[in-house]
Amino acid sequence: MSSSSGNRKAYLVLEDGSVYEGEGFGAETEAYGEVVFDTSMTGYQEALTDPSFEGQIAVLTYPLIGNYGINEADVESSRIHVAGFVVREECKRPSHEQSRLTLSEYLASQGIPGISGIDTRAITRRIRDHGVMMGMLCQEGPEEALARLGEMPRYGEQDLVPRVTTAEPYRWAGPPYQEGHVPASSGPGSWEERGLDAAKSGCRVIVADCGLKYNILRLLKARGCEAIAVPATSSAGEILALRPDGIVLSPGPGAPERLGHMVETVRELAGRVPMFGICLGNHLVAMAFGGRTFKLKFGHRGANHPVRDLATGRVHITAQNHGYAVDPDTLPPELEVSHVSLNDGTVEGLRHRGLAVMTIQYHSEASPGPRDNEYLFDRFLDLIKGNSSGSERRQQ
Repeated sequence: MSSSSGNRKAYLVLEDGSVYEGEGFGAETEAYGEVVFDTSMTGYQEALTDPSFEGQIAVLTYPLIGNYGINEADVESSRIHVAGFVVREECKRPSHEQSRLTLSEYLASQGIPGISGIDTRAITRRIRDHGVMMGMLCQEGPEEALARLGEMPRYGEQDLVPRVTTAEPYRWAGPPYQEGHVPASSGPGSWEERGLDAAKSGCRVIVADCGLKYNILRLLKARGCEAIAVPATSSAGEILALRPDGIVLSPGPGAPERLGHMVETVRELAGRVPMFGICLGNHLVAMAFGGRTFKLKFGHRGANHPVRDLATGRVHITAQNHGYAVDPDTLPPELEVSHVSLNDGTVEGLRHRGLAVMTIQYHSEASPGPRDNEYLFDRFLDLIKGNSSGSERRQQ
């Protein structure tokens, strides 16, 4: 697809009939998705490659985007996941020694359209007042785009995890970041025959990939863990066959209620191996124990959300990217709320009273965002240390 960074009209059309005219950049194509806003001041490359944005058009409230370009290290997955990108001002001449592409070139290289020159804070106010809504980025015909919006599936009606999960299990090997995963050898045979059961010592953590960011794997490896990502469709038996010391349920996109198969898998795994649910993983754990979730009016997206850790009383500034929350009134007695949002009081973490299960609603791995919450990986490893069943199984 061709790319330009100016001199062509583009439109953002929302389902309530509002139309915003701006300047197109990136790919010369159209995009459809749920329109959401993100308040992060930096980290646009990490945001673009965050799988939790799958199926969404992202509106950034910070006014200047693209000023440090695109580099080879700050990717959080194998591709861009936003359907479209909306900014106030697109920087056409980035300034950073690591920059290899402009923002427009990067979007165009993967067929993603962008629009600049519109008041992103006005769009944010509209979303805050009326809630998230479906929208379309188009190059022409905003009236036609509005008519087509009513014929397209809504965000909550789709299971988006199959679009973002890995097709094959892989072990994280570390930098260079963009080549950090080592796929198992191809061909038939069990997972052990494909080389995933080679390590016999150390802490092995299986990450169920619902849309993980690479930094989850980086942080696990930095703590001496062997990190293996597996498809979201993996059964409990397949995961247990890898003899894990711990299991991480990753973040991901879409409506939690569309993931009944994963809820059942989590239910089968709970109590057998220490478990850490992050964001969507928090929803899966809650539902596995009988809780329910609900859709937030405009979600939590950004790198500046205050959360209180109820165990310590400390307030952490967190990175968040989710549109659903756990309903605390539906939780069973064995699950207690461990973290709460100071913005709206919603559940930001859970802890099981009897089993080695902990969750958070936000992104402990940040990227983008503050690093305040990496301590949660240490807390998870402490949970693993209290359970030796995984390492014992590997020695058998």
